[in-house]
Amino acid sequence: MTKIIEIKNLSKKYNINNKAGYITIRDFFSEFISNPIGLIKEGFNKKNNDFWALKNISFSVNRGDIVGVIGVNGAGKSTLLKILSKITQPTEGRISIRGRVASLLEIGTGFHPELTGRENIYLNGTILGMTKERIEEKFNQIVQFSGIDKFLDVPVKRYSSGMYVRLAFSVAAHVDPDILLIDEVLAVGDYEFQKKCLGKMDEVTKNNSRTIMFVSHNMEAIQSLCNKCILLEGGEIKEFGKTDVVVDKYLNYKENYFIKESIADNRHIKGFKNIFVDQVYFTNLENKECAEFCIKERFNINLRIKNNSGKNNKINFFILICDSGGRVVLSSFQKDLVEDNFFYTENLNEVIIEINPNIFLPGKFYVSAGILDEHNNFEDWVEMVNAFTILKKNKIGKKFDGRLGVVSINLKWKKK
Repeated sequence: MTKIIEIKNLSKKYNINNKAGYITIRDFFSEFISNPIGLIKEGFNKKNNDFWALKNISFSVNRGDIVGVIGVNGAGKSTLLKILSKITQPTEGRISIRGRVASLLEIGTGFHPELTGRENIYLNGTILGMTKERIEEKFNQIVQFSGIDKFLDVPVKRYSSGMYVRLAFSVAAHVDPDILLIDEVLAVGDYEFQKKCLGKMDEVTKNNSRTIMFVSHNMEAIQSLCNKCILLEGGEIKEFGKTDVVVDKYLNYKENYFIKESIADNRHIKGFKNIFVDQVYFTNLENKECAEFCIKERFNINLRIKNNSGKNNKINFFILICDSGGRVVLSSFQKDLVEDNFFYTENLNEVIIEINPNIFLPGKFYVSAGILDEHNNFEDWVEMVNAFTILKKNKIGKKFDGRLGVVSINLKWKKK
C-alpha cells in the first residue's frame, strides 16, 4: 500500500505564562521601588510553563484509509489535525504528506462573513486549491449537497452554525482532495446531514481512493466508517490499529475516566448556547438518586437544564444510550411523545425520562444527551456523561434468567 502520510517523532509545545506579555517602564520602576528584591527574584527565577499538546508521536497512513482519531478532550486530536493542515507548526519531528489536503476544522474557517454563500464557494474553493473552472464545474453539486440553495445569495454572517457546516463540508468534499481532514465540527449540523456527510466520506474513499482522518466522539460513526483508529491520551499515541480493538480500549479507559470529570469536559458543541444540559443523573421510584437498578425496576433519567434563553423558543431533547462497547442500543426523542412536538424554553429547568421495567438486560449503560432547536440544529450535545447499571439479581435475590442481548422486549407469543 502507498503511504500518503508519514509522521516521525512529532511534538507540539505551547508556552503557558500567566504573566503579562509586556510591562511599561513606569510600571517597572514603580514595582522596583516598592518591591526590588521580589522583582529581581522573579526575574531570575521565572519559570516557563510548557504544555506539550503532542509528545513524540509516529505513525503512517496508507492511501484509501479512513482513520478515526479518538480520545478525551485535551488529548491532542485537534492539534494533530491543525499540524497536518499546516495551520500550526510542530515544535519537533518530521511530516511527509503526498497529495493535496482539504480540511474542515472550525466553523467559518476559509469563509468571509460579509460575502454571500455563492461568493464563499469560490473563495473557499480557491483556498483549497481549486481553479475557477473546476469550481464552476462542481458548483451545482456543492449547492445541491449543502441544501442551502435558498440562501445562496445571503451573506454567510446571517447563516446558522449548521448552515456554515453544510456549506463548508460540501466544498471540502467536492474539491477532490487526496486527503480530507475533519474535526468534530460536523457535530454542529443536524442529524440527517451528519448521516449524509458520513455517507459521502465513505463514497469518496471507496470510489476515489481518498484518505480521510476523522476526529469524533461518536464511537458509532467511528466504528461504521473507519478501518483504522488512533487513540490519543495526554498527547501520546496510546493505541493505533484496527478500529474495533482501539475503540474497545478507549471505552474501557473512559469508563474509569469520564464520570470523574465535569460535564463541561464532555460537551462537544462549540459556540454560544442559551440553553444546555448541566447534569445527567438517575432516580428510583422513591425519587432518590441511584445508579443501580434491577431488570424489573422502573427508574428515571433526569436532565438538569441551565436555561439562559430569556425567550420562549421551541426545543427538542433526545438521549442516546450505549452499551459498554459503545454501540447505541436505544435512542429517544422527546418530541416523538409530546402532542405539540416540542418543549418550550420558558421556565424549563429539568427534563425527566421515564424508563419502563424489563427493557435493559444486565450490564452497564452510558447516557448521552442533546438539545435540538426547532430546525433540528444542535443547541447542545454531551456524550457519555453518566452511566447506570442493571443488576443480575433483583431485590429479593432472584438471579437473572440468562437471556442474551442488551435489551429485552416483551413480544406476543401465540400458537396456531
